[in-house]
Amino acid sequence: MNTMTRFGRNIRRVEDERLITGRGRYVGNIATDGVAELVFVRSPHAHAEITGLDVSAARTAPGVIAVYTVEDLEEAGIGAIGTIPMFKRADGSDIAAPPRFLLAKGRVRHVGEPVVAIVAQTKAQALDAAELVVVDYDTLPAVVDMEAAIAGAVVLCPAAPDNIGAEIVHGDAAAVDAAFAAAAHVVSLDIMNQRLVANAMEPRSILAMPEKDRIAVYNASQAPTLVQDFLSQSVLMEPAEAIHVVVGDIGGGFGMKASVHNEEAVTVFAARKLGQAVRFIAERGEEFASSVHGRDQASKASLALDAQGKILGLRVDTLANLGAYIMPVGLLIPFVLGPKILPGTYHVPSIHVRIRGVLTNTMSTAAYRGAGRPESLYIIERLMDAAAAKSGIGAAEIRRRNFIQPAAMPATTIMGEVYDCGNFPYFLEQALARADDAGFAARRAEAEARGKKLGRGITSYVEWTGAYAFTETVDVTVTGDHRVIVHSATQAMGQGLETAYTQLIADRLGVDPMLVSVVQGDTDIVMGPGSYGSRSAFVGGSAVAHGADTWVETALPLAAEALEAANADIVFGQGAFTISGTDRGIGIFDLAGKQAGGQIAIKATHTVENSSWPNGCHIAEVEIDPDTGVSDIKRYTTVDDVGNAINQMLVEGQIHGGIAQGTGQALHEICRYDSEGGQLVTGSFMDYQMPRAADFPSFDVTIDQSVPCTTNMLGVKGCGESGTVAATPTIINAMLDALRPLGVSDLPMPATPFAVWEAVQAARA
Repeated sequence: MNTMTRFGRNIRRVEDERLITGRGRYVGNIATDGVAELVFVRSPHAHAEITGLDVSAARTAPGVIAVYTVEDLEEAGIGAIGTIPMFKRADGSDIAAPPRFLLAKGRVRHVGEPVVAIVAQTKAQALDAAELVVVDYDTLPAVVDMEAAIAGAVVLCPAAPDNIGAEIVHGDAAAVDAAFAAAAHVVSLDIMNQRLVANAMEPRSILAMPEKDRIAVYNASQAPTLVQDFLSQSVLMEPAEAIHVVVGDIGGGFGMKASVHNEEAVTVFAARKLGQAVRFIAERGEEFASSVHGRDQASKASLALDAQGKILGLRVDTLANLGAYIMPVGLLIPFVLGPKILPGTYHVPSIHVRIRGVLTNTMSTAAYRGAGRPESLYIIERLMDAAAAKSGIGAAEIRRRNFIQPAAMPATTIMGEVYDCGNFPYFLEQALARADDAGFAARRAEAEARGKKLGRGITSYVEWTGAYAFTETVDVTVTGDHRVIVHSATQAMGQGLETAYTQLIADRLGVDPMLVSVVQGDTDIVMGPGSYGSRSAFVGGSAVAHGADTWVETALPLAAEALEAANADIVFGQGAFTISGTDRGIGIFDLAGKQAGGQIAIKATHTVENSSWPNGCHIAEVEIDPDTGVSDIKRYTTVDDVGNAINQMLVEGQIHGGIAQGTGQALHEICRYDSEGGQLVTGSFMDYQMPRAADFPSFDVTIDQSVPCTTNMLGVKGCGESGTVAATPTIINAMLDALRPLGVSDLPMPATPFAVWEAVQAARA
């Protein structure tokens, strides 16, 4: 593994001692006397009219403090929750979707939808009371399949008889038609990016506590300020200052915890209404049924190429399953974020993309690690391998012929996105060398001799990071008692932000990292977008570095005064200000101690210029037993361009985790609903398989820092989702490469042993 670094000191994670010794600050660990527990009565039906509701017995049950229905919320002025209104239907009319109420109003539209909220002194009492609630349902036909939905099998919203909530088109249809007419090679695939469940180790958790004239909200959220804004505007209808959001440690987020769910909002309502602390911690079954899901996009994709294998045009028609209700980012992900990287690392002269957001009787979809980009990268990389197989050019060579060249950077893609830098051919060649390209044929022959099929998958990937939130504010305080305190509104959730920021500020100010404290997740201290879209190091890290520089600029005249010298004669380095050409100086802590309050504190706001585009090449070798369908990942090699790596160990950890998550989609994970009644079939870990460490070889990860980003002061590129974006097509392409000699040209995801066995049997038949 390449351990060279051009940037920083690669310090060990500073948060780990706290986490592994049980001192993590999770919502479930907050000791509160007299906290009430909140549970929900949920719909057992995918689609039904509520014809009767009796909560009288529940209200008088032992320990019950309150029972709420949608009528109680409406009496408090809480109505339907809006969505982003920027998209339209094909006829130009507004988005069509059922209104999303925090508790079901009149009709339920997916299994697990909250209908009644019960607050009791203990969770056991609340659960007992929930059994006493009587809900009469008149069941209705349900639709979970997107093709059936757009055919109007069941109409979920009168304004959308075809169940298409909105539609968007990118590109030039006429240009693509001409490209396909002139093509020597055309490949077409039906591609399904299946529905996934986020499955964070820590379930959704919130504790709301009245605090004088406002509510303190302790929440496992990736975006504290977003939580504050949503709850103040949609629940309390009061200024943002009426809510104080505090986020401690988060046991995983994966995009799911960037959404504010109904349950969190009801918890805050209950705390305000009752004037006491109320807590909701989801059970695992509730996470499967009622936390936002990811992916669930079906695409018909075609690629046109000339006789030399050069791309002429790309055509994609996608159905994106939005679920029963459109979440605020539910349309943004398939409509905007995914198409950004659809051309991948290749020069695509013409493109036409149609995306339709479909309403179904399922849980809503929203952000899940990668948020649209894994789906798009999977499409283009599957097409590239299909084209390589059809033309006989070869997987590596067809990529070489189509790469956007480094000399063309900055390059504007057919989607209008600007790649500021990149050297895609270089990373392919580096990955091939590290993967022992020369020895692959011998390894394949050896597997064949054992009755196995060995295949190799190559993915050249590019990722978009920044999430449109390019500005961040930080506070940097140096105290006379030898502390440096950094406040940031980005949010750690396992990726090591405390370490990265500690390293940045320690390097910038020239102090021992042990003297640095990083504080996040408190809207009373600092506000900002939060952490999603791999923006934390790219935007937040740049803001921290800028904050350190701003602190030095602020402190310099104070140092000049203390040293009785002119500002121009003062230089800074290694934690001290000195008079140039002399040995007279003063350390930053001593200087801070001389100021009023014994500290020097600054607030700095920084904006990066534009997005970053991490990229690289992943190569996997997968061995398959054609008689059983069992697959075994034998080798996994990556060369990743993350620009300058602040801390390479953290980056490698993110790549490792991303590979595991992307492979989970390729081989193991799927969220299924019964097509007849809309019941959730995969409602627990008994039915939903997750990848394990034993499913992987040791990864050969090389972090290459030869192409620093040009859009931010650190030259870094977001890396948190790169592994997820690249791994899925890498694994599936390797499996198809292994099975293609048997006549297998496609595999559904997840490519379980049974799915592989079925594909082999069908090909043999």
